Amino acid sequence: MFVVRLGDRAQTHSSFVSYRMGRLVNRFSSDINAIDTQLPEEWNDLFAFISIIGGTLFVIAYSTPLFLVAIPPLVLTFFWIQDYFIKSSSSLKRLYSVSKSPLYQHFSESLSGVSTIRVMSGLREQFIKENESRADAIVNRYSSYNYDNRWLQVRVESLGGFTVFTASALAVWNADTLDASLVGLALSYALNMIGFVNYLIRTVTEVQNILVSVERVDEYSNKPTEAPVETGVHLPPNWPSEGRIVFKNYSARYREGLDLVVKDVSFAVEPTQSVGIVGRTGAGKSSLTLALFRIIESADSYWARASDPSYNGQPLFGDFDHGHGGSIEIDGVDISTLGLKDLRKHLSIIPQDPTLFAGTVRDNLDPFNEHSDKDLWEALERSHLKDHIATLAGGLSFEVAQNGDNFSVGQRSLICLARALLRKTKVLVLDEATAAVDVETDDLIQKTIRKEFKDRTILTIAHRIKTVMDSDKILVLEKGRVQEYEAPPELLKRKDSLFYKLAEQAGEI
Repeated sequence: MFVVRLGDRAQTHSSFVSYRMGRLVNRFSSDINAIDTQLPEEWNDLFAFISIIGGTLFVIAYSTPLFLVAIPPLVLTFFWIQDYFIKSSSSLKRLYSVSKSPLYQHFSESLSGVSTIRVMSGLREQFIKENESRADAIVNRYSSYNYDNRWLQVRVESLGGFTVFTASALAVWNADTLDASLVGLALSYALNMIGFVNYLIRTVTEVQNILVSVERVDEYSNKPTEAPVETGVHLPPNWPSEGRIVFKNYSARYREGLDLVVKDVSFAVEPTQSVGIVGRTGAGKSSLTLALFRIIESADSYWARASDPSYNGQPLFGDFDHGHGGSIEIDGVDISTLGLKDLRKHLSIIPQDPTLFAGTVRDNLDPFNEHSDKDLWEALERSHLKDHIATLAGGLSFEVAQNGDNFSVGQRSLICLARALLRKTKVLVLDEATAAVDVETDDLIQKTIRKEFKDRTILTIAHRIKTVMDSDKILVLEKGRVQEYEAPPELLKRKDSLFYKLAEQAGEI
């Protein structure tokens, strides 16, 4: 499933799984440029050359009426050359356009990992060679496209020469009955027509080749979008007021055709309860978070079925039949019936990779300008970051670099913590929020969470088993299924439990 909404931040997670960044850049750079700038110019040239060639043929036919006999075979030959050329030219143009995406993708990945590439011995040469190899592929296909054009030029020049020869021969044949001045005019027009015929075929071909870009952009613009922002479902006041979360036989996959990452999961989280979610890599821990925020949909939900290649493009809204995909309820409300905005604004998350945006500290804490400066400073104080922000030039107006590069990872995590404190939602998700910070910052964040979020329902995806030892319950996942769901002391009593083994491997027992 794929969606791009210009002017809207809403994008589905599966879009970036299905379509690499290089493909997106190619569509929204080369292809859009061809449609917006080249197509209108080529379209104007097409009509101009048709008019010029039509006028030339009219003058020749008027001055040498017998030339009308030669027009049908010349036109048929013209269309045969054009049709033969376009078949190969369109394919070569498509190959050339497609070959840009791997280069864009490789360049983007190289920029993202440039620090790692530089410190790893031999990687610089490897990435340079890979970049050159992908650039060579583009040049080779572009050269083939140019060779194809040269083939066309030879045939068109020959056709034009034959046209001039035919007109001259017919004029000589009927010299006694023709006006010499008209014959001279016709021959001069015929000589000029050689170039215009060449340009006409090139223009027709270029228009059809640019329509390949239209086809490629249309392919993306017709992809089914994610669920609507709002559905009109009336929510109870202050929903969710309790924070009860219930998974009922829930299953999900990242996109159609892939295996399920969450399989028939059922469990309930009571209000203000703290639940630690643990499991080996690939067990489905983060997938539960994506499901809760509806970044991925239940396996058989209407929105998930839209990613099927056989989807007929009909409107999706209004069908919330889960089939075998199950459901998720928060305070008795099935979240699949809600608009994404209505759902997500009532949930908070502190992600594993703390995200900051280019802008001020104030913008990052309160992007919708819903709180006063007093509330912002209070949230910073409760997240143990007030003293540091106060020392920065401008305080809350301090400019945050892209991705928060002028803050440490720990500080970015604390800013995300302050952001969650401001939102005051009843459900908080911690997606391995302390996995990338040092032990001291981890302890600080954990103490703040225990103190400030004690009246909220907390789901904690654990990277360190230690961080969830004091949770009310532990949800143990294995291969996308619920293996255990009990209080930590109960699980630790059983040495055959999966949680006991995980805790033993982590050195916690």
